Amino acid sequence: MSVNGKWDQHRLQITIDNYKQGSIDETSPITPPIYSSKGDIKSAQLKKIIKNALATYRDAIVEILPVSYLETYKLPERKDGLAQIHFPASFEQLKHAKRRFIYEELLLFQIKMQLYRKRNREETEGNAQEIQIEKVTKLVDSFPFTLTSAQQKSLKEILEDLQSPYRMNRLLQGDVGSGKTAIAVISLYGSVTAGKQVAFMVPTEILAEQHEASLRELLPDVVTIHRLTGSIKGKKRKEILANIENGSCDVVIGTHALIQDEVNFANLGYVIIDEQHRFGVQQRNTLREKGILADILFMTATPIPRTLSITAFGDMDVSKIDEMPKGRKPIDTYWVKHNMFERTVNFIYKEIKKGAQAYVICPLIEESDKLDIQNALDLYHQLQEVLQDKASVGLMHGRLTSEEKEQVMIDFAKNKVQLLVSTTVVEVGGVNVPNATVMMIQDADRFGLSQLHQLRGRVGRGEKQSYCILVADPKGENGKERMRIMTETTDGFVLAERDLELRGPGDIFGVKQSGLPEFKLADMVHDYRALETARTDAIEIVEQHKWKFPRVPRFNELFNK
Repeated sequence: MSVNGKWDQHRLQITIDNYKQGSIDETSPITPPIYSSKGDIKSAQLKKIIKNALATYRDAIVEILPVSYLETYKLPERKDGLAQIHFPASFEQLKHAKRRFIYEELLLFQIKMQLYRKRNREETEGNAQEIQIEKVTKLVDSFPFTLTSAQQKSLKEILEDLQSPYRMNRLLQGDVGSGKTAIAVISLYGSVTAGKQVAFMVPTEILAEQHEASLRELLPDVVTIHRLTGSIKGKKRKEILANIENGSCDVVIGTHALIQDEVNFANLGYVIIDEQHRFGVQQRNTLREKGILADILFMTATPIPRTLSITAFGDMDVSKIDEMPKGRKPIDTYWVKHNMFERTVNFIYKEIKKGAQAYVICPLIEESDKLDIQNALDLYHQLQEVLQDKASVGLMHGRLTSEEKEQVMIDFAKNKVQLLVSTTVVEVGGVNVPNATVMMIQDADRFGLSQLHQLRGRVGRGEKQSYCILVADPKGENGKERMRIMTETTDGFVLAERDLELRGPGDIFGVKQSGLPEFKLADMVHDYRALETARTDAIEIVEQHKWKFPRVPRFNELFNK
């Protein structure tokens, strides 16, 4: 049955004007598309112009796809596809014409990305680091844990890049707690054994402190480590800067302070940037250029859907840790309504009595007339009153100064604060508190799946069983679906894919994200198989043919040889 009518997206219903019984035969005739036209020109006039243009110039339309690909994928020729997509004789013909142009659009984009990547590798001189693999192996064997197969694969890819004559430009993505830091430590040690200096940039001072502690614990004593942040001043700062410049410092870990003009490296060979999306492009490039031929590794704990990875990061090599270490307990996730607030607070208090700590996350800082959602200040005062002398309640939000934020997180890390009420500033790159076992998120339906997963990742970092409580009364199906998905899986990559399906790439990356292309027919979510096929074909084309940024006529020459 086919129906025509007006769709009401608020009531989720269609008012039917007319309908026709019977199934649609793909070979049956189809009405040509109605064009969206502007100004004085009408759709019927536009249709006539297109029809005349096809009749006059159809044979002059140049094929740009390899003939072998047309045959393999059973795609119509370009001139036939253009005619069929405008004036299809049947649904089947329209489907194949669309399939052809979706593939063409994705292939051309992927060829551009692969050419850009190839040019960067071949034209950007690198430095082949002579890593002492025996020492690296000895370090790995000394760890109190065994690397997962995903960690081993990522480490192998990074070490091969460091030893290659090309300049590394790699993204390491892995879920919260998957062990990215361990891979960073091992690979930076490899660079140190090659006689290079390493810069490790992180978004916050407290994270710099924690990473410094991890490095000192895991690396041999012969490795000289310094921490450089904005709070380090005076004589100590001058000593650190001098050691970086004279080469007696092997590894320097720090915040934005690393990109200041006063920081000069003797032999910077490797740059690691943690939570890379927290730094601007210019900031990342500034640090990279402090090493003449420095290799660079970007790390992110935000799982990226494979389709976005192929498109937005197509010019980079991507390593993925999609396996969690053995023995890590999954975080139990529950969805409750607002009327269960008192029971939820009682549960949190029981955890605190056991010696644990908890986060409570709110979307807003202060009360808003526009949004009827819990705000951090009100909830902070409310919980202070409820818990009184039973537990210390802290408050964290974006309006605090950097120093105030750092102090709150230090107090929480040292268990001076047992319950931290916060906005989403703790979402990524926050302090690692293994003692925190509860993450309570107010109005959870206001967040996307990836953000909820990042917040959930703040707990479950120790040996104790941890919990995530989603407090929400979603009115729409989309919000309810997000809550259901969160309670069903803790796999960040699965959630990233579902988030992409529910919200679309623009919402995930933001409207200002310049790396995402705007396709006319292709859809990154629904056409992901075509996207992956196009990427494989683009790699094959670029690797087999020695040409750079060809014009369309040369495409035709090259592909049909």
